[in-house]
Amino acid sequence: MRPFRIDVPQEALDDLERRLAATRWPDELPGVGWDRGVPLGYLKELAGYWQTGFSWRLVEKRLNSLPQYLTEVDGVDVHFLHVRSPEPDAMPMVLTHGWPGSVAEFLDVIAPLTDPRAHGGDPADAFHLVIPSLPGYGFSGHPEETGWDTERVGRAWAELMRGLGYRRYLVQGGDWGMPVSLRTALADPAHVAGVHLNMFVTVPPQDPAELSRLDAADLARLEFAAGFEQDGAGWRKIQSTRPQTLAYALTDSPVGQLAWIAEKFREWTGGGPQAEIPVSRDWLLTNVALYWFTSSAGSSAQLYYESNRLDAEFLRTWTGPWPLAMPVGVASFPHDAVRPVRRWAERLLPTLAHWSEFDRGGHFAALEQPDLFVADVRTFARTLR
Repeated sequence: MRPFRIDVPQEALDDLERRLAATRWPDELPGVGWDRGVPLGYLKELAGYWQTGFSWRLVEKRLNSLPQYLTEVDGVDVHFLHVRSPEPDAMPMVLTHGWPGSVAEFLDVIAPLTDPRAHGGDPADAFHLVIPSLPGYGFSGHPEETGWDTERVGRAWAELMRGLGYRRYLVQGGDWGMPVSLRTALADPAHVAGVHLNMFVTVPPQDPAELSRLDAADLARLEFAAGFEQDGAGWRKIQSTRPQTLAYALTDSPVGQLAWIAEKFREWTGGGPQAEIPVSRDWLLTNVALYWFTSSAGSSAQLYYESNRLDAEFLRTWTGPWPLAMPVGVASFPHDAVRPVRRWAERLLPTLAHWSEFDRGGHFAALEQPDLFVADVRTFARTLR
């Protein structure tokens, strides 16, 4: 375990400013808004703020205020935040991000989760937090061999927790953090006490009669899923089939990287035809900058190539349950890109012990709705302490 501190060279910041200033902008059809992608005017304004108003050094200062480490697991350096609670009996928990997220999306929940006493909560709800960057993401190493799918990451997380000396812990995640958390639980059932997910994928069973049993709300979820697969899954198809080709453009153009990520934050957080992205510009740029300065556009997309086709097919065709021995909790947020049907989730997760549905929030739950996220994790964990 080697202590780690972020220190992006000034030359990299200067290079970013030059590239932003020299952006070669495309033209745009009039009146199309967001229908065909990120609007030109919106992106010019956001890129201009990145160039002249955003401070990466303030981001570094905040991240460096937290204990960070690197450790080699299965041949790859894993970067992680390790924030221990002042409460001696706190429960360890791994928080896993996805794409296009990062460890930064958990910044607002770290303090209330680790030190509830200082935030008006019950000290019995405290957690020791381990927040890793996925291999190929952020300041983790970029794998130099194939085979880094979600199953392998799950085994790596189990090894990481063993290395930290934690013998009983929770796993939590959304997006790629969902299958990684489930895989960690399968890899280390003797030590994973429970699994909390803020995303879960359900697909229709083979029996058409199942559709007739759905209420209006579940039918709406199913209709949304069909529309999303038709109109909103282009990024996944590209990253799971041609990640290297995409990497050239996004690694060379900061505006390209910005557009690629900003689009998903708008679509997956409930942005309507006239809506802005419901997270601050500074946070959005923090996340984009983490991808830019670490040149991880291509390396992060490799997880799709390694896992997405296998895992998606696994979830589509496997009618049996996840063979988990520990309780599972699911928190569903209405603007997420994935909206699960509970009756189908109960078949896939026979140990499902906790289910929450909220009226606000989307894909990046800890970032968008930190209070709801913290409260739901606490509620689920109380049954396991």
